[in-house]
Amino acid sequence: MSGMIRNDENKGSGTDIGAADGYTAVSIAERPELLHDAADWFSSKWRIPREAYAESMEECLKNEKERGEDGNKISVPQWYVVLKDGKIIAGAGVITNDFHNRPDLTPNVCAVYVEKEYRCRGIAGRMLAHVCEKMHESGTDMLYLLTDHMNFYERYGWTYLCPVQGDGESEPSRMYVKRYFPKND
Repeated sequence: MSGMIRNDENKGSGTDIGAADGYTAVSIAERPELLHDAADWFSSKWRIPREAYAESMEECLKNEKERGEDGNKISVPQWYVVLKDGKIIAGAGVITNDFHNRPDLTPNVCAVYVEKEYRCRGIAGRMLAHVCEKMHESGTDMLYLLTDHMNFYERYGWTYLCPVQGDGESEPSRMYVKRYFPKND
């Protein structure tokens, strides 16, 4: 079944993004055994061929392996999923360009999705915060996001930047920007 994780959910790295609820965010770079399930899941949500997701995720794994000895990380592409009871319930990616005409606005958070039965529980916000933190760790403190949604991403600290023409779209979409500011503990 697509979206079901066949391996031990607690194997390897993961960030608990909902302690009481058991939501765990993991990156495909940290959990490569999730690649095929994640590619199937994203494809089923966005109707983009599974192969396109798998290819991007494989590039993510390749970049992780080829990281320089000095510790420099290649930040994109990156893919993240949120697990609950061994099932993918949410996900997002970070790619160079999310199919729009502004190559200067990069990298882009893409494919943000939370399963309907898990919406309105703060998962999207916690997942976006997790993505921003992980990208910060790899040296990227500014992210962009292309969407048709209004008033959703603002609640998570994203700022509307400008209209941007999406590939094959008749009307411009909204481009948002998020600057990462680490929490002071």
